Amino acid sequence: MSGAELITLGCRLNFAESEAMRAITADRDDLVIVNSCAVTAEAVRKTRQQIRKAKRARPDAEIVVTGCAVQTQPETFAAMPEVSQLLGNREKMLPESFASDRSLVSDIMAVRETAPHLVTGFSDRARAFVEVQNGCDHRCTFCVIPYGRGNSRSVPAGLVVERIKALVDEGFQEIVLTGVDVTSYGPDLPGNPSLGLLVERILKGVPALPRLRLSSLDSIEIDERLFEIITGEPRFMPHLHLSLQAGDDMILKRMKRRHSRTQSVEMVAKLKDKRPEIAIGADIIAGFPTETDEMAANTLALVEDCQIVFGHIFPYSARRGTPAAKMPQVPVPDRKARAQRLREAAARQKSNWLRGLVGTRQRVLVERDDGVGHAENFAEVRIRHRDGSAARPVQLVDARLSAIEQGILIGEVS
Repeated sequence: MSGAELITLGCRLNFAESEAMRAITADRDDLVIVNSCAVTAEAVRKTRQQIRKAKRARPDAEIVVTGCAVQTQPETFAAMPEVSQLLGNREKMLPESFASDRSLVSDIMAVRETAPHLVTGFSDRARAFVEVQNGCDHRCTFCVIPYGRGNSRSVPAGLVVERIKALVDEGFQEIVLTGVDVTSYGPDLPGNPSLGLLVERILKGVPALPRLRLSSLDSIEIDERLFEIITGEPRFMPHLHLSLQAGDDMILKRMKRRHSRTQSVEMVAKLKDKRPEIAIGADIIAGFPTETDEMAANTLALVEDCQIVFGHIFPYSARRGTPAAKMPQVPVPDRKARAQRLREAAARQKSNWLRGLVGTRQRVLVERDDGVGHAENFAEVRIRHRDGSAARPVQLVDARLSAIEQGILIGEVS
């Protein structure tokens, strides 16, 4: 084994930060690092489960636990006998933290600097995730993440462009800009640059970059500059993952979201009118406190109204210390049933969408040895040559989509 073993739960930002920790601890074969998530109670439970599993598998290793679950409830993990050290979200990015055996979890709300790391890559050098923003200034009533990540802070555009240039020079074909609240990028930097301006600078400053994506974003914060790039720039991939959360105005208000149902539907329609091939993904919470059957039906209808083909759907989970935890709760079985209906609706949308792609030609980035990668619209595609062999990773290939096998499109190249 070379370096620390990383076990990562949660979001893309966590996975990106795990890669940065992998580089920091390349000489530490004695460590298992569990990078935790706190977005739901289930995520925290899975973190505890992974810690116990890691200790059983490697009883002689030191178990270091970090991430949002540690940041928000360190006492939970300090009480676990399997844990050797706790590191907060700031400390996990500092090499000196791993040289100490002390638990270090500082006040994340006091952090003002941008992250010192700008992330590394995945998928055998096919795709890299670059952190451009961390933290969140909003206080949605269901969310504990601001208390795990701190206030919003942005990485200066010059550093981002420099890092992306280096990654492209290393052979990466696709860059994903990631953060906790990516569309809040910029107000803390001189001149108050917007996310649209950052994307513009990246595309201009790195002309050799073939493909650029954004991680989850708020549709309400898509300004005119960003909209024009999303809909008119060929190197910006036609796929957006939106933080919608619900499709009922009263629930959105109680969540303290900043958009209405109508605004979500209108933005998706506006995007697709200008660039019809855009594929939409969305985060949706089922069974938020006070949600009635009628309110749940409004959210269910949103899946079709916004043509959501990539649904990230989960039942509401009460997080200690959040306002929503004090609201009248929907029974757990109802939350699970509503989540299941939402997943089924998204699955139907995706199935219809995939069938509509059969017969089209798509440009696919091959990411795995078995020839699987993603089209520009993020549809998963397995590339096959005429002789039946799989395409090699880190290639951009043009393919004709001929069939669907187990939910994956089959792309044929000559």
